[in-house]
Amino acid sequence: MIDLTNKVAIVTGGGKGIGESVCHVLAKQGATVHVLDIDKENGKRVAKTIQQNKANAFFHHCDLTNHEKVGELFQSIFNRSKSLDILINNAGVAHIGNVENTTPQDMDKIYNVNVKSVYSCLHFAIPLLKKSGGGSIVNMASVASLVGLADRFAYTASKGAVYSLTFSIAKDYVAYNIRCNAVGPGRVHTPFVDNYLNQNYPGKETEMFEKLSKTQPIGRMGKPNEIASLIAYLCSDEAAFVTGSFYPIDGGFLTLNT
Repeated sequence: MIDLTNKVAIVTGGGKGIGESVCHVLAKQGATVHVLDIDKENGKRVAKTIQQNKANAFFHHCDLTNHEKVGELFQSIFNRSKSLDILINNAGVAHIGNVENTTPQDMDKIYNVNVKSVYSCLHFAIPLLKKSGGGSIVNMASVASLVGLADRFAYTASKGAVYSLTFSIAKDYVAYNIRCNAVGPGRVHTPFVDNYLNQNYPGKETEMFEKLSKTQPIGRMGKPNEIASLIAYLCSDEAAFVTGSFYPIDGGFLTLNT
């Protein structure tokens, strides 16, 4: 049912993980996808693969922490496409640590990537969405937006901010036909998880993978494509009545753990 034909989408952090799946799913449903990532190799790979599948995608190298460059790129995309309909604020970085061992530099990095870059994208996208007659914004929050996770102090703070600003955007721009929602994944099997296990549990990767998987009542980690499918729905006309909402997609982590 989901048809995104003629929709123009920007996906930040589209070079791997959940962002990569979002790019593929949106393109499969007909959208022209602009893949933004600081990782040139993976970003180009995603766009090329989509093109090989006879769908529309373009890669743009972008450091989202550079406010001015974000503005220039968004305007360039709009000038080229004559429209902007979808913004997926997916880019983010993780950090492990509590308040005692989190440094000011750690906090700055997390803030700049996970919060300030979202601000920059919203700041420049909103006027373009207005000119396009409205559209859909989906912000990548987390189960950490709502509950405390051990040794995730800075990350939790950043995702709490993303959760809250989603409602502010939804409230301020509902009259402009701009919808804004957030999704809150639990543990999702991405390259980050594999790298984390390789670095911290050498020789015990399989054992720790199973242990992490079972922290979610459903008994496994999520798949990037499952997150992407929810996001595609929120971008579609089928979700025209949905704004200012937060969607956990976590295998029951928030509600079934007792």
